[in-house]
Amino acid sequence: MSWFIEMITNPFIIIGVSSWMWAQVIKFFLHAIINKRFDFSRLFGDGGMPSGHSATVVSVAVLSGFVYGFASFHFALAAIFATIVCHDATGVRRETGKQAVLLNEIVKSFEEMFSSEQLPEVKLKEFVGHTPIQVGAGILLGIVNSIIMYNLLV
Repeated sequence: MSWFIEMITNPFIIIGVSSWMWAQVIKFFLHAIINKRFDFSRLFGDGGMPSGHSATVVSVAVLSGFVYGFASFHFALAAIFATIVCHDATGVRRETGKQAVLLNEIVKSFEEMFSSEQLPEVKLKEFVGHTPIQVGAGILLGIVNSIIMYNLLV
């Protein structure tokens, strides 16, 4: 049971999860303001402003810099990991979302053309990646949250 206490009191986990939670709450309210309706799936969904992935990994990297030093192996590993995640969010994952939009439109066109045939109900997830601004906002959120939480917790 001590491993569980260690895990839930680990400042790296607490700060990483809190950065993700803040990103999701901000994303939920921004989506509600823009679309004039609440969509509770945005509390856990991917894509959107700000990037929860970026906020999470950047906050862990910044905290590792504070705790172990910015010249440490710990910070280097976390910073490289954060860079890969942020790059992936604007690269592969964003392109996947664009492809999903296109494929969903193609399926819709086929359904309209061949309405007599029942095509399988397939809708690909379109919110998977981020624009560079969304990733930048996630990075900023991760930095700010880690500074605040570090001063409160550590």
